[in-house]
Amino acid sequence: MKRQIGIITAMTLAMTGMMTISAPALAEEEEPVIVRASIGAEPDNLNPWMSAATDTEAIFLNVFEGLVRFDETGAVIPGLAEEWEISDDGLTYTFHLRDDVTFHNGEQLTAEDVVYSYETLSGLNGEDPISSKFATITAIEAPDDFTVILTLSEANSAFLQLTRVAVLPEGYEEQSTAPVGTGPFAFVEYVPGQKMVLEKYEDYYDEERMPQIDGAEIYIMTDESAVVNALQSGQLDLGTVYADTADYVIGDFEVYSSPQNMVQLFALNNSVEPFDDVRVRQAFNYVIDKQQIIDLVFSGYATELYSNFSPVMAVYYNDELTDYYATDVEKAKELMKEAGYEDGLEITITVPSNYQKHVDTAQVIVEQLKQINVDAEIELIEWGTWLEDVYTSFDYQTTIVGLTGKLDPNDILARYTTGFKRNFMEYSNENFDKLISDALTASEEERVEMYKECQKILTEDAAAVWISDPNQIVITRSDLKGYTFYPVGFMDLSKLYFE
Repeated sequence: MKRQIGIITAMTLAMTGMMTISAPALAEEEEPVIVRASIGAEPDNLNPWMSAATDTEAIFLNVFEGLVRFDETGAVIPGLAEEWEISDDGLTYTFHLRDDVTFHNGEQLTAEDVVYSYETLSGLNGEDPISSKFATITAIEAPDDFTVILTLSEANSAFLQLTRVAVLPEGYEEQSTAPVGTGPFAFVEYVPGQKMVLEKYEDYYDEERMPQIDGAEIYIMTDESAVVNALQSGQLDLGTVYADTADYVIGDFEVYSSPQNMVQLFALNNSVEPFDDVRVRQAFNYVIDKQQIIDLVFSGYATELYSNFSPVMAVYYNDELTDYYATDVEKAKELMKEAGYEDGLEITITVPSNYQKHVDTAQVIVEQLKQINVDAEIELIEWGTWLEDVYTSFDYQTTIVGLTGKLDPNDILARYTTGFKRNFMEYSNENFDKLISDALTASEEERVEMYKECQKILTEDAAAVWISDPNQIVITRSDLKGYTFYPVGFMDLSKLYFE
């Protein structure tokens, strides 16, 4: 995704013919005010229930909404439900819907749409559930057009946060090609390999969140040099880059930087040789110099990690794990010898080719592993292939990827539970599983300690090599205001405006 600054790519050249008028000029001519931004990856699916990619969610959170939303701190706030009650036993959730919401196709949102959505998500419609997260829903009722009651089989302290999942219109079958939501922006167009187009939804119900721009053109640009050139030439108003690339932007721009609650990791498939041996996994943790990766790949703009948790999640973060695997090549050699690999081994690092920073990280790791006689070969594959082979089928040895931050610690750590659909590390530990299960019905104080213990178990077992939380760097034209960071990936277009 990121390369050295160089010649304008074909994508940028293609954009030249499409965009020739700057935003202020458009405003003067009373034409629509459009923000032109970039993302670094193709959307994996336009249907939010089928999408797993960070960049896709960051854009489509403008199009889709759930019963609840979240604010800049990650706190749960009203969404399509203006209020709710939770029973004392934690098993019954009653949501009171707004009565002034319409989908982008003009149809009014009612309880029937919510019932349809949650029956589909949970499998109560007789089909396979869309997500195991909703498997505890045992009943869904709609006593009137604007009230929905969800009943759970067991209490789940993370459930309210889960209800930010998109509510989709009942009976609409074209979400993967022409998505329809309730958000402040409506989907207009997706041109594969080029762009997505959104427009302000004039009938949006929340006046305080009504967009101040008329639309957005989101360009898919996998090369950071193209992003920089497009910013410099005025073809982009907003671009997301890494710190080393930001230095090349010259002119009247604003640069915003923040940790993004993302975990970049060197994932090891715990179910295949040699990574089914904890000593090998521990050796890899000792030999990987994370700070070197941060300095060489991220120009120092990243936070070193020790488990699958970023310190952005301060309440739950286990700071006692700092330097648990301080770089120690001799210790790594000892562990490899104990495991029977003193003479080394050959491995493959499968990396999604569209994320250049992961590719760059892999190249550094290849050199570091040579210190313990490990010959690593990098296999570059397309993002869609990575999602199928690694994320879905677990058909790999090692990989490098970034895991999107979540608002609830259960969503972060539950991916390591035995049998979890997306546990592509194939990690399994009974004590870990029990803690995750018990935390769902524990008090908040108890949850904090349980999740800290879970991080400790993961680190002791060396389930993966957790590297860093890279800073997100956003560059905007100086007259484009309102860019806001969130604890999860979200390019909130509703806050943007031109001065």
